[in-house]
Amino acid sequence: MHIATVNPATGETVKTYHPMDEEEIGHRIQLAEATFRTYRTTSFEERARLMHRAAEILDEDRESIGRVITTEMGKPVKQARAEAAKCAKAMHWYADHAAELLADEEPDASDVKDSGASRVLVRYRPLGPVLAVMPWNFPLWQVVRFAAPALMAGNVGLLKHASNVPQTALYLEDLFHRAGFTEGCFQTLLIGSAAVDEILRDERVKAATLTGSEPAGRAVASACGEMIKKTVLELGGSDPYVVMPSADLDRAAEVAVTARTQNTGQSCIAAKRFIVHTEVYDAFAERFTAGMKALKVGDPMEEETDVGPLSSERGRADLEELVDDAVRAGATVLCGGERPEGPGWFYPPTVLAGIDREMRVHREEAFGPVATLYRAADIDEAVLIANDTDFGLSSNVWTRDEAEVDRFVRDLEAGSVYVNGMTASHPAFPFGGVKRSGYGRELSGHGIREFCNITTVWQGA
Repeated sequence: MHIATVNPATGETVKTYHPMDEEEIGHRIQLAEATFRTYRTTSFEERARLMHRAAEILDEDRESIGRVITTEMGKPVKQARAEAAKCAKAMHWYADHAAELLADEEPDASDVKDSGASRVLVRYRPLGPVLAVMPWNFPLWQVVRFAAPALMAGNVGLLKHASNVPQTALYLEDLFHRAGFTEGCFQTLLIGSAAVDEILRDERVKAATLTGSEPAGRAVASACGEMIKKTVLELGGSDPYVVMPSADLDRAAEVAVTARTQNTGQSCIAAKRFIVHTEVYDAFAERFTAGMKALKVGDPMEEETDVGPLSSERGRADLEELVDDAVRAGATVLCGGERPEGPGWFYPPTVLAGIDREMRVHREEAFGPVATLYRAADIDEAVLIANDTDFGLSSNVWTRDEAEVDRFVRDLEAGSVYVNGMTASHPAFPFGGVKRSGYGRELSGHGIREFCNITTVWQGA
């Protein structure tokens, strides 16, 4: 198994690591279980103190860890620093709100009396060691949005990170140790995907969360299903971005460029399918294409770079195959569409028009800076196109017509509907999808309760 930092801007292998063997994995699981027995009894005040300190350290480290992230997966360095800052914000948020979110609940007094009890409480108790299988595209954020609520709830974490971001994975373990968390509270497992199944089947591991591909989600869900273990899955997305005639076209087109190319387009919640009412289609297409053309593609370590390389050679090849298939089937390339010469796994911002439902790019997630344009005759067709996907992570709608807003919120099959803005995640709001985008929720109170034993406490008279 190849665990290594390979710079996607150059193709150079920077650092390699040996995977942990079965003995080391077993030791770490045992440490997690032992640590949980005592950590679960710590107060919210103590956990909050540690989490606030971890956030402070991360904020202090954002320049250095930002450069590590950029080296490992190619994110423009200004975006990498922003990711670190966002993580620190979420850690502070959970430190401030966990006690309130997990406070004991008292049912209605009449229901308590009807049950024959003198008192009834609903209490949230931690489950134990939770395995997190995380991707490379937001190598800090994907982990922190699991780790912060899990640790604040009294669980402990085991991280199996993507094999191309080992330095970031080890940094995260070190971060929590430096903040004062006991060694077994958060551990990184440097392992390949083949080792995951056995860990999931270990009785000491109580639950799992995965952000990644649909096949990976199926594998984790299958193993945990056999073991009757809780899972949360956040899988792919092919989010619609609908523009109606009443929209502010200049703003909608400007935001569309960022929504499609954030993180070089390698985001599950990036807008990917742009569905535009026929009355404003031409005007939007012109503005959007001009904005995509204007982006600076280049060295991700340079501050002015907007779009860096794809994370891997395979990732770029997969994206090229989708574009080439669409072009062969009759799609029109409005910009981009050709691999640049030179080192690194770069691909230009690309806009495809004339998409039909038989093209692969219509059915599959384009994980890179490739946008597809659709023309819709009315709101009915816009909703139909938007829902014509196996995914249902998020969605974006641009309209100033409140009746249209109500219709989209009612009918779009997605975990989120963002109106006149770009999909983003915030620690206070639940995040997750429907259909093949997964199940369960991260962030907010919903996220922190996912890995809790919701316990009814009944006391007789």
